[in-house]
Amino acid sequence: MLLAADVGNTQVKLGVFEGEELTARWRFATDSARLADEYAVLITNLLAMSGLDKAGVSGGVFASVVPALAPVFDELFSRHFGVQALRVGVGVRTGMRIHYEPRELGPDRIAVALGALRLHKPPLIVVHLGTGTVFEAVSREGDYLGGAIAPGIGVATDALAGRAAMLQSIELRPPKRAVGSNTVAAMQSGIMFGYAEMIEGMVRRFKQEVGEDAWVVATGGWAPLMNELTRCFDRVDENLSLHGLRILYELNEGS
Repeated sequence: MLLAADVGNTQVKLGVFEGEELTARWRFATDSARLADEYAVLITNLLAMSGLDKAGVSGGVFASVVPALAPVFDELFSRHFGVQALRVGVGVRTGMRIHYEPRELGPDRIAVALGALRLHKPPLIVVHLGTGTVFEAVSREGDYLGGAIAPGIGVATDALAGRAAMLQSIELRPPKRAVGSNTVAAMQSGIMFGYAEMIEGMVRRFKQEVGEDAWVVATGGWAPLMNELTRCFDRVDENLSLHGLRILYELNEGS
């Protein structure tokens, strides 16, 4: 049983694999102040709720974009699950040629790009809708070309409400029309339709560079919601990073 963790800025995505099958998955809030022992209690309870015993964990892999939590998850896997987890980062075998500064490439970006490449035929555009809105490009030859980074939908919403005295935090949901008749409706329109147009525009620009036939895969917590507002996604896969982590583990477990 392989335990895979995608440690993001906002959430941790955790998955259990039996071979290539993702048999269980969870999300919980990222907390950089939480200790390895505390994460162990949480994860052990999640496993137990799904009828899984932590003694069955035979391997581990994780990617962390929160530097302070990387050693915490190292300790979590070694002390509480008895495995030396693969930490995704510089020097990890990916099976892809990477045309990007290695030390600046986030491990989560490697995971989603590789997951998409193994599950779909290139060329590929991956739209990762999480804390950031990140676009990844994979060439027809299977090379990782790079991408683009913009603020995430939630981050932009919080920043707007936090910096404008007369605006408030709102529930994000697809608006019925572009012209809002009150502040909440106007913010929903500006954010939701605005991001949909930005995503479609960036996908169009990426296709001009990687190929008009590029398959577009969306992932991340905001992907299902944005899929209601745009027709540019060919596939939505919320578990793409977990599958990418599994593939990275398989590529490196013998090294």
